Amino acid sequence: MKKLLLPLLVLLGVCGTTIYSCKKNANGRNTLSLVDDATVLSLSSQEYSTFISTNPPITGTPEAEMVQRVGIKLKAAVTNYLATKGQTDLIKDYQWEFNLVSNPEVNAWCLPGGKIVVYSGIMPLMPTDEDLATVLGHEIAHAFLKHGSERMSQQLLVDYGGQALSVLMSSKPEETRTIFNSAYGVSSTLGVLAFSRKQENEADEAGLYVMATAGYDPNMAVPFWERMKANSGGSSVPVFLSTHPSDDERIQHIKDLMPTAMTYYQP
Repeated sequence: MKKLLLPLLVLLGVCGTTIYSCKKNANGRNTLSLVDDATVLSLSSQEYSTFISTNPPITGTPEAEMVQRVGIKLKAAVTNYLATKGQTDLIKDYQWEFNLVSNPEVNAWCLPGGKIVVYSGIMPLMPTDEDLATVLGHEIAHAFLKHGSERMSQQLLVDYGGQALSVLMSSKPEETRTIFNSAYGVSSTLGVLAFSRKQENEADEAGLYVMATAGYDPNMAVPFWERMKANSGGSSVPVFLSTHPSDDERIQHIKDLMPTAMTYYQP
């Protein structure tokens, strides 16, 4: 019981007594915030540069061109979608990049600042632009909904008693980098900081609307997640699937969202 009470008491103290508090995300949900945007963007730029230096992007192939093509359309769509909600400030400091890298893992991620990487291992599951738009819309939604920052805050609470990210970055830079990379998927330890079901539902919804705003049929998200569900069988679960569970509940949730998603769809 004491083990359960301690994190709760620390959380209450963080939310009630420090400048870093429980803040509302873009969906209006209260979230723990021990992470300031400036520090996150700085970390994002550093870690992205490090990753790209050792994982040079693939260029000149049909798959690489597909990533660029879909990425450019989604970039415009995110701005348009957030404008309808009066929330374009969420991406005001984004400098978008979309890259395909050679890696057999079934994975893709979007860092704060709009740095998006798709691993070659996931491409066989995405034969169409609509499939890729489903994945990238979902990942972009995680970014502007600040789910990674929420996960980092939770880890800071558990491991460092609610210490702010900017403070930890000065005193323990390597630990800070580990938490960041684990929260945003730039590591093999992704399962440590898995997205919650609530975060996944939020990203599914916003990602579907962004996809539709970009001119991709949101109905195509359903067969994609059904393929992901089928691909998740067996003892070895790919990285992307380990933190993006594709179950019947998720698929039904997406189907329930479809009438609203279609209002954003302009073929």
